[in-house]
Amino acid sequence: MSQPASSSASAPPPEKAHADNVSKDDAGLPQPAVQQRAANKRMLHPSVIIAIWIAFSSGVIVYNKYLLVNLNFPYPVFLTTFHMAFAAVGTRLLARYTTMLKGLSNVEMTMERWYRNILPIGALFSASLILSNIAYLHLSVPFIQMLKAFTPVAVLIISFSFGLKQMSTTLTAIVMMISFGVAMASYGELEFNMTGFVYQVLAIAFESTRLVMVQVLLQGLKMDPLVSLYYFSPVCAAFNMVVLPFSEGLAPFRALASLGPLVLLSNAGVAFGLNIASVFLIGAASSLTLTLAGVLKDILLILGSMWLLGSTVTGLQFVGYGIALGGLVLFKTHKG
Repeated sequence: MSQPASSSASAPPPEKAHADNVSKDDAGLPQPAVQQRAANKRMLHPSVIIAIWIAFSSGVIVYNKYLLVNLNFPYPVFLTTFHMAFAAVGTRLLARYTTMLKGLSNVEMTMERWYRNILPIGALFSASLILSNIAYLHLSVPFIQMLKAFTPVAVLIISFSFGLKQMSTTLTAIVMMISFGVAMASYGELEFNMTGFVYQVLAIAFESTRLVMVQVLLQGLKMDPLVSLYYFSPVCAAFNMVVLPFSEGLAPFRALASLGPLVLLSNAGVAFGLNIASVFLIGAASSLTLTLAGVLKDILLILGSMWLLGSTVTGLQFVGYGIALGGLVLFKTHKG
């Protein structure tokens, strides 16, 4: 990840050169996202960033599912807490021993800014990760990925509320198309579990809000992606630590002996890589890029789950998810 970090931390070009490098598609994005995208075009091709994110994201999903279910470690709050604590320590080690976070010197962090920007992102990140991991205890990987196809719709709705997007008839039709496809895929699920469904819907709501708020955070503080992770991962870990005693108590600590430190550390390492890739991808483009790039990851995960894990996907789900993907493609190519 040294290449992306170096490019994001480099000095911005002069205003005129920057304007020449920004495409028309960037016009509606918050300013820091545009700056990051222009830098990435010069230093690292976007497809490389997307490929790295897909690799880490798929790895985290499979590893978390394996750890929570197959290894009988059903403690998602503890797991998320450990991931965020690992990220907090990891970013500080990078800041101490590398130049990947030299952008810290450009951020004047005040208590007011911390309360207004960092604290909400940490809370939303904490909630989305915990709820998503809980859902994996109740739902299959393919069904969860199908439900996540609704995330762009949620992001759009929130973006409308923040004034980052303008409502149009075409966008409304696309939203309806994606929603109909996800509803059809849900109706076709053979092992539908209402508890897991509710947890995943809530996770999507919190995650969509976080994706939009990260754009607001980057715009307001002019923070590069790794610097933002440096600030909000400790907050997220702290929120989780408050929830942990009331949700899981001491049970996960007792189970650590049978799990082993290598499994937990390697799992957190993959999650740390995903956090870096995710935040960098968001900063490099827009709050929707991460979701749209996840379409390919979702397809690979669904097919892989059917082939490797024996997951069942019905014909109705294939049709519904196909409709949702069609809506995502229309959304991705939609201008305005």
